[in-house]
Amino acid sequence: MARLPTFPKIYNTYFLACISTIGGMLFGFDISSISAIIVTKQYIDYFDNPSGIWQGGIGAALAGGSIVGALCAGWISDRIGRRDSIAFACLWWLAGTAVQVSTHSRVQLIVGRCLNGVCVGITSSQVPVYLAEIAKKDKRGSIIVIQQLAIEFGILIMYFIGYGCKFIPGPTASFRTAWGIQFVPCVILLCGLPFLPRSPRWLAKVGRTEEAVTILARIQAKGDVEDPLVVAEWEEITTVLAAERQGVQGWRRYVVDGMWRRTFAGFSVQAWQQLSGANVMTYYLTYVFEMAGLSGNIDLISSGIQYALFIVFTSATYLFIDKTGRRPLLIYGALGMGVCHYVIGALLGGYGTPQPNGFDGNANVTIRVTGSPSYAVIAFCYLLIIVYSLTLAPVCWVYAAEIWSLETRGTGMGIAATGNWMFNFAIGLFIPPAFKSISWKTFIVFGSLCMGAVVQFYFTYPETGGKSLEEVEVLFRKGGPKPWKTRVGQSTLEERTASVVAERRQASIPQEEKGDVVRAEGSISSEEKKESE
Repeated sequence: MARLPTFPKIYNTYFLACISTIGGMLFGFDISSISAIIVTKQYIDYFDNPSGIWQGGIGAALAGGSIVGALCAGWISDRIGRRDSIAFACLWWLAGTAVQVSTHSRVQLIVGRCLNGVCVGITSSQVPVYLAEIAKKDKRGSIIVIQQLAIEFGILIMYFIGYGCKFIPGPTASFRTAWGIQFVPCVILLCGLPFLPRSPRWLAKVGRTEEAVTILARIQAKGDVEDPLVVAEWEEITTVLAAERQGVQGWRRYVVDGMWRRTFAGFSVQAWQQLSGANVMTYYLTYVFEMAGLSGNIDLISSGIQYALFIVFTSATYLFIDKTGRRPLLIYGALGMGVCHYVIGALLGGYGTPQPNGFDGNANVTIRVTGSPSYAVIAFCYLLIIVYSLTLAPVCWVYAAEIWSLETRGTGMGIAATGNWMFNFAIGLFIPPAFKSISWKTFIVFGSLCMGAVVQFYFTYPETGGKSLEEVEVLFRKGGPKPWKTRVGQSTLEERTASVVAERRQASIPQEEKGDVVRAEGSISSEEKKESE
């Protein structure tokens, strides 16, 4: 039987992150492939001006498929590994993109986006797991932020591709070309995956010890399996893994003891990312800017600016997330977003002119402001995006990936991502009908939800920054520290590493020299005692 070809592996964590997070770029591509197209004449004419529940269904189809993908992701990841589960997801993306490119109806478009969603559900949950399991504890946050950056680069690139495709003549060539370009990042990802090593923690989980230690050493210590940090971290991994396997198995492991706290935190932090109302801007900012009086190319270009802001300010988060921690960013981010929603709602409600049948042929835009209030709406839309980019957008993915134990991380992150995609689906389906029925009050609803998030973040989310994945378990155990008393760092891994170094130093001293050292230390102690007296 012929052997499969082997590929050289690259162990630089930033390279691993850049390749694996192309899975996030797929998500970004699919978002923008719709958001840049939905206001074009070709789309409106070909699909008979979809509005309300129809447009909501098209927008939410990706999330609907992602729910299925996220629910299956843990089972797949635990059996074939984090890396290979990403490759499996790519097959769904290729199928979904093919269906979208050949679409002849609203229903076929929805089916294609659902298939793409299965891929996004798997990659969005397992890429952060892979990154969390290969990164050093003091770099883990910034490494996982690369996932969010990839999503935003995908959104930006595809948005302007869609904008450019708008000028292609013909009734369908514009959106078929834009959707066909979605094949490109998927092929790049499939070509790059063979050069990535497997997760050492997954290898430990399935009993491939030698391979796990080798990869851990190559990532953490340039291949030195005797490095004290590698030894200490491996001891921590095996100790926690052994304890887990002696505990409750099956579905009950996600709710017994302190695990219910982790399950609740993982699911809810992803839910709040969607309930914060960010998707109003991500999916439907062109509608909001039409409410502010923009139209045509100016609307599309102004909407594209937000995606550039996404990248700039998420890049800034990359620089400080491991220093500030997760809690402050979540709390103040939700607070800031809530204020922005309230202001936008108040401006539209106080100065807007209603038009139940819509403006400029768009049935989803039922209110409009002009003059100074319109500029203020645009400014607070951008401010909301900036706050979101600095806080909830990256941090919710980081937090959800960090809180699980080794035995539960694959499926656990799948549960968390399911929370994201369930509410993504619900919000995507809700927004167009909400714009038609309650108009500006939509923003008041999201502002109030953000304030609810602030309360839960403060009282139930302990700080996970600067701690090893195994140490995070202590934070959620019964009798663990109160969330508002936890801080960044407070890790004991350095102490265990120092202990390994001390033990080796002690073992390398000949027996007779050990006695001399002990006697010397004793005499020094006696002299110090006399001096103190």
